[in-house]
Amino acid sequence: MKLSVVIAGENALDSAFVVWRGFEESMRKASEYGYDGVELALKSADEISAKYLRELLEKYCLEVSCISTGQVFADSGLYLTDRDPLRREKLIRIFHDLICLASGFGKKVNIGRVRGHISHGSTFFETQELFLEALKTIAKIALQHDVTLLIEPVNRYEINFINRLDEGAAILEQAGILNAGLMADVFHMNIEEIRISDALIQCKKYVNYIHLADTNRMAPGWGHMNFDEIFDTLYSIGYDGWVAVEILPKPEPDSAARQAINYLEPYIKKER
Repeated sequence: MKLSVVIAGENALDSAFVVWRGFEESMRKASEYGYDGVELALKSADEISAKYLRELLEKYCLEVSCISTGQVFADSGLYLTDRDPLRREKLIRIFHDLICLASGFGKKVNIGRVRGHISHGSTFFETQELFLEALKTIAKIALQHDVTLLIEPVNRYEINFINRLDEGAAILEQAGILNAGLMADVFHMNIEEIRISDALIQCKKYVNYIHLADTNRMAPGWGHMNFDEIFDTLYSIGYDGWVAVEILPKPEPDSAARQAINYLEPYIKKER
């Protein structure tokens, strides 16, 4: 496994779940603290040029683990289950550009809250059909660029569509898309799953990326998440991909980032 930390540009939204802001300073600290890579939380692909990103990654010996899209939804209000086709088309263009960027950096793009919700007056099946249509369109673009899409189940208090891993797996089964998987976020899973380990085992076919936070969204070790069980399960299912720290930057970013890597490194080193 490799360990990354979620970062964003200086103009990231206040609501963004990122540890550091400002690309160069964030990468400098990530490298200094011992992270293997960074997950980029972007509002659009033009926040950072491919040339500048490559220079920073080479300078600080880091990789991009994934490009996440939570800020796209929060900043623009666009989502894939919107009944307005023009708004869906606008969002798909944003995804196209993010996928092009990801083709050279990480080759993974997540689909979290930006997938949308079951709106008032819509049924689950109507919402699912809109999402499947958009997902298939985006997946075709991603396939051309050798990029994998990651559906991230999110807890019921933030969204009402695809809350558990098995619901995400069912969508993927129905879509029949080869270049898509699941981003398993243990914070959301702690709310929605009966048992995190059972869900990971049940959906191991699709688990392609892991988000880590403690039960209170703080750095691992500052809550009561059972990370022994989580990592034992990841080893048992043969998971060897990225695990990314997506936490609140509290009590302040640097101490949170240090706590996260100091707490998680023994699990990563054990596997290595």
